[in-house]
Amino acid sequence: MKIPRTVWALGAVSLLMDFSSELVHSLLPVLMVTVLGASMLAVGVVEGIAEATASIVKLFSGTISDRLGRRKPIVVLGYGLAALSKPLFPLAGSVPLVLGARFMDRVGKGIRGAPRDALIADVTPEGARGAAYGLRQALDTVGAMLGPLAAIALMFALANDVRSALWWAVVPAVLAVVVLVLFVKEPPNAVAPLQRVSLHSFTRLGKASWFVIAIGAILTLARFSEAFLILRAQSLGIALAMLPIVLVVMNVAYTATAYPAGVAADRGHRKALLVWGLVALIASDLMIASTTS
Repeated sequence: MKIPRTVWALGAVSLLMDFSSELVHSLLPVLMVTVLGASMLAVGVVEGIAEATASIVKLFSGTISDRLGRRKPIVVLGYGLAALSKPLFPLAGSVPLVLGARFMDRVGKGIRGAPRDALIADVTPEGARGAAYGLRQALDTVGAMLGPLAAIALMFALANDVRSALWWAVVPAVLAVVVLVLFVKEPPNAVAPLQRVSLHSFTRLGKASWFVIAIGAILTLARFSEAFLILRAQSLGIALAMLPIVLVVMNVAYTATAYPAGVAADRGHRKALLVWGLVALIASDLMIASTTS
């Protein structure tokens, strides 16, 4: 079944923004620890606040898009905030300023996530939605792979000047917003606006939905920030300019599996995918904790 052009356009937007974000994320721990002198605790606080912010905002942005009956304006706002945050990272001279930039970036991520996924559902036939989500995620992860590669090239070209390398993240972020505004089309009257939205509305989700949400919350406890993956690599002796390679390897695997997993979900293998995904996550955590090389 053919995937709509809007999904491809959203995939391109995700690719560009993740290119920018992962370029930042692959160098930000180095900036915080090596340049700003932050502790591991400070890194954890910044990352924890940032990711919690994104998760909380997602809840409300999806509900607001349902109430408005519009997805694209909220998606544009989310990506726009993320783009505006990118110049703040190379300008930051202290950990609180980095926290402010990360907070703004994650607010943008939280705002855009649910309405963007809902827009994909709005424009995609039911039998192809797994493939559509998989395609967007695969393109997103291509960007997440290109960002660290660009970071490596920039660190070599700029003699490990982290701040100068971070300025380059502004370019793909701006391009992402341009593509979103010009090429993503929202179907008219795709969703009827809700007249009333409250916390009581969530009771309509049903037990099955809450069960999946609970499992997702538990799995999040087992997934630590990529910042610590980079710092772990640095502690094991990987050269400063080559640290982003760990994110490249991670995202190669992610890109290779995202779309096939979406197709498999359409064919009824959702439970098996969740179980084996959890097994892989546990195994990777144990390996990272115990490795000495």
